[in-house]
Amino acid sequence: MRARLADAQFFWDQDRKIGLDARLPALASIVFHTKLGSVAAKVERVEKLAIAIARDLPGADITASVSRAAKLAKVDLTTGMVGEFPELQGIVGRYYAIDQGEPAAVADAIAEHYAPLGPSERCPSAPVSVSVALADKIDTLVGFWSIEEKPTGSRDPFALRRAALGAIRLVVENGLRLPFHRLMELASFHYNELQSGMLVNFDPADLLEFFAERLKVALKEKGVRNDLIAAVFALKRADGRGEDDFVRLLARVDALAKFLASEDGVNLLTASKRAGNILRIEEKKDGRSYDDAPDASLLRLPEEFTLVEALRDARDRAEAALKREAFAAAMAALARLREPVDEFFDKVTVNDDDPAQRANRLRLLSRIRATLNTVADFSKIEG
Repeated sequence: MRARLADAQFFWDQDRKIGLDARLPALASIVFHTKLGSVAAKVERVEKLAIAIARDLPGADITASVSRAAKLAKVDLTTGMVGEFPELQGIVGRYYAIDQGEPAAVADAIAEHYAPLGPSERCPSAPVSVSVALADKIDTLVGFWSIEEKPTGSRDPFALRRAALGAIRLVVENGLRLPFHRLMELASFHYNELQSGMLVNFDPADLLEFFAERLKVALKEKGVRNDLIAAVFALKRADGRGEDDFVRLLARVDALAKFLASEDGVNLLTASKRAGNILRIEEKKDGRSYDDAPDASLLRLPEEFTLVEALRDARDRAEAALKREAFAAAMAALARLREPVDEFFDKVTVNDDDPAQRANRLRLLSRIRATLNTVADFSKIEG
């Protein structure tokens, strides 16, 4: 032990003779990955992405501190201390930063940018630390996705599952409203910008699906149903992209879980499954879809008129609530459909002998499905 402490004292004294800025050029000789360039290139990318993340965070302007922390975050890899004691990377970088007079937020971010390394490790909460830690993880994931080095089965040599889970925790535990899709595209752009168009195969949707799977694993221990997460992740925004705001997603999942625990929710899920099954069978048989709007001139029975009006009202109320992110109110709007939907199935024959009536009633089933799917993809929900 005395000998090891003597070694540490020696490296501590020697390393401090060279300032952190003077060590930056040495990062160019350390390989991050043979296809992804040097650690110096990674530092440059992470700095750009971390600044973009910081600009999305509420509060004071921290971009200068974020830029400085990102620039210095990996420098301790060039020190004798980390060469001898690799488990101290980040930790010793913080001490060297403090020793040369760096601000506390910068020094702390150097130590915390690898965190969280596991489910039990404390998650950084300081804005500078969060910005750099999140940028580092997104850069890693986008890079390895771009060169098709994804985890397979139990094999994950680059700890990408851990990186994704860490990114999720940074966002969720700090309640950050960040557009992951845009951040992933920005990370990909930085690879192309700084490395001569090396990366051309990045698919944000594929990586977002990986995040969804990690989120399911993370929440399973908390009793959150995987099918509810899948039902919300399956939703498409107006721009055609999937949900990428994890805080909003979890709020929707929570509201959906409470709704499905109610009698109205259970009955509407059953109705959704029934409508979906009939549509799937009849659309396959007919070789066409019935997603177009019902023809009002073909409505005959009171239950049809009532359902059409109820669907219109429920959809308007749900969409207005969703714009406000009032997810419980959106579910309450759907709950108003229970009685008219039940009445429709009890009193109306969908497969009528009249082809025009049959087609119109199938359109009504499609409208039931579409209205319920404004809050979640009910086909993904078990039960």
